[in-house]
Amino acid sequence: MKESPQIENRGQLVEYLEAGCKPKSEWRLGTEHEKFGFTTDDLKPLPYAGKRSIQAILTGLAKQFDWNPVTENGNVIALLDDTGASITLEPGGQLELSGALLNDVHKTCTEVNTHLKQVKTIADPLGIAFLGMGFQPKLKREDAQWMPKGRYKIMREYMTKRGSLGLDMMSRTCTVQVNLDFSSEADMIRKFQVSLALQPVATALFANSPFVNGKPCGYLSYRSHVWEDTDPDRTGMLPFVFDASMGFERYVDYMLDVPMYFIYRNGEYLDVSGQSFRDFLNGKLPALPGEKPNLKDWEDHLTTAFPEVRLKQFLEMRGADGGRWKKLCALPALWVGLLYDDAVLESAWELVRDWSMEERLQLRVDAPKLGLNTLIRGRTLQSVALEVLEMASSGLASRHQLDSSGENETGFLEILFSIAQSGQTPAESKLALYHGRWNGSVDPVFSEAAY
Repeated sequence: MKESPQIENRGQLVEYLEAGCKPKSEWRLGTEHEKFGFTTDDLKPLPYAGKRSIQAILTGLAKQFDWNPVTENGNVIALLDDTGASITLEPGGQLELSGALLNDVHKTCTEVNTHLKQVKTIADPLGIAFLGMGFQPKLKREDAQWMPKGRYKIMREYMTKRGSLGLDMMSRTCTVQVNLDFSSEADMIRKFQVSLALQPVATALFANSPFVNGKPCGYLSYRSHVWEDTDPDRTGMLPFVFDASMGFERYVDYMLDVPMYFIYRNGEYLDVSGQSFRDFLNGKLPALPGEKPNLKDWEDHLTTAFPEVRLKQFLEMRGADGGRWKKLCALPALWVGLLYDDAVLESAWELVRDWSMEERLQLRVDAPKLGLNTLIRGRTLQSVALEVLEMASSGLASRHQLDSSGENETGFLEILFSIAQSGQTPAESKLALYHGRWNGSVDPVFSEAAY
């Protein structure tokens, strides 16, 4: 394996982020989603190993389809294919597809559909199914099945020192996100600002986690609320993004102040939790005195911050709960429509530019509880969402990316228009069923909302 270049100074960290700039002709989208596995006869979560397990799913996919296994300490922990896509396991056994970089929403939706069919092919004979929601509706924290990955052990032990819900975030949440490109520092800043301000709109439209431990929890997106008490050093709305100082350098400074979790050396994860990447950059890391980081260390460190929008060499939209198949395709459609058309991007900025930071933070707190009934300057988030969806639809129409039937990408927004027009989030639909036909039980969701 090629040795990762050593980092000598802060400027190289900035250059790494700058290297993500691409001309518009090269912009792509990569969609990721997570889902909960369970055994269909007893609705229990999947352990790592055994006849009915995450390991069995991964091994089956590798044998039957074109996936190459990745192991850690003899355990299969991921699958890769030739397109750049990967299948990985999250800390509590959630199965994640990290999709390839594709040209349009049609292709990413086909990718998601193919993946879910493959998983179902392996899972059905084993009596396993997968659920798309933002928070595991039945599983208790103490019953979570922890996966054998070195980085998760380190994170798990550190989480309890920085918040009360970090273990829930790791073991009981699922999301869908899309990763998008930028052309320049200025383009990155504008996309970061617009998408960060509007993440609560996505949280409301995709709110799909109203149950905890088998009961209503008082939130429509409990997954989103979990992030409010996970680790204040690495989560939240990042007020500095809206300052004049925002840029690649400012984000690097933010990441240098995010405490480290781990370093990967010689096939093992070293616990450096709470230590400073600034010290590492100066050769003063207590765990490795005199050693400086390499580029892979910086890439790893960038994955350990969890704001509502995250910057790597692309931007990650992180505000939505996991959900049904159509919702997995709707999320990339929403953000591509808003961010990949210059005129629409500026219209979206005009919508949010004069919101105060206090208003943005309050929106972030209220949306997980109130969904589309959240208020911003006398408007409901339902009204804002409808305006945003019209913008996104215009942006998708202008892209003119057609499928084999000659349809553009706007159709992927139909499910979101339906939610926004009704004012009823997926969570509220499930709550109505819980108090009605489901007779106070969450068990029916495992059959009615499974993939």
